[in-house]
Amino acid sequence: MGRAYRRQGNYQGALSYYEQALSIRREVGDRNGEGVTLNNIGVVYLVQGDHESALSYYKQALSIRRELGNRNGEGTTLDNIGTLYRLQGNYKDALSYYEQALTIYRKVKDRYGEGNTLNNIGLVYKSQGNYQRALFYYEQALVIVQKVENYSVEVNIINNIGFVYNVRGDYQSALSYHERALAIHKKVGNRVGQGKSLNNIGLVYSNRGDYQSALSYYEEALTIHRELVNPREEGNTVNNIGFVYSSQGDYKTALSYYEQALTINRELRDRSGERTTLNNIGSVYRSQGDYKSALSYYEQALTINRELVDRASEGTILNIPSPPPPRFKCYPPPATCEKKFLPTTRTP
Repeated sequence: MGRAYRRQGNYQGALSYYEQALSIRREVGDRNGEGVTLNNIGVVYLVQGDHESALSYYKQALSIRRELGNRNGEGTTLDNIGTLYRLQGNYKDALSYYEQALTIYRKVKDRYGEGNTLNNIGLVYKSQGNYQRALFYYEQALVIVQKVENYSVEVNIINNIGFVYNVRGDYQSALSYHERALAIHKKVGNRVGQGKSLNNIGLVYSNRGDYQSALSYYEEALTIHRELVNPREEGNTVNNIGFVYSSQGDYKTALSYYEQALTINRELRDRSGERTTLNNIGSVYRSQGDYKSALSYYEQALTINRELVDRASEGTILNIPSPPPPRFKCYPPPATCEKKFLPTTRTP
């Protein structure tokens, strides 16, 4: 039941169910069940952006699973901790946890877990702008999950491959992958996934310069995100809508959307997303000739880059040219600065 509520985006319902289950499992001394439930509560908090609570529950789950020698469960929680660190922009620790999880999955021959973690490693490299290496991991992951017929991970990987093609400018291939993902989400009734795929299709149209189609998909995605109270994805889509208006020279409307995104980023303590939006706001002010305001926002973004130890993006910001290039939505370029996907989080 808890998982069903979570997939529907009903996070409060999921938490309520999991907390009742946790109480019962502790009462009857079911340590394995306690570990499962603690991990699942951590997933819900992660999706809601409460990283501190998520990490606390994950660590409790990890301790129990190690105590019981539950290797599959240990791999699951290690993978989820890696995801948490990835979302915080701590890529070094994210890779460390993912690699621990991958080692366990291969030892116990858990093909589903292996595919899931290969996908998540790909996401780390995508976040660092290393798209070739990301694609290398995505393709390995896709082969594995298609064999085990796990739709949830398969569809995430399909989306991620679509993103790489989008970055490379192969928009037809990108649309093909994202539309394939959308069809799967609709077939199984995954509303959260539908919202993500609609956003991703909007990104492709935006990069092609077809802003009307992009807005249509974004607005459809935004309706779903708000209906499900999914603030992280809402922030992503609001930010992308801001870019469409900025590209059309409607800076007032663009700033309105960017400010909404910035508020969400800060509420979620999403430092990577906050950096993206600060960059985008800086670009709007620079396009308007307000260099003082632009510099203020770029400096805030640079501070976050240094916190995240993102040297590649830092170098890009430090080398911001005077005239704004017409196709860039922010600094660094769109492929690096726009957030499109959540990594896979896994529950047993």
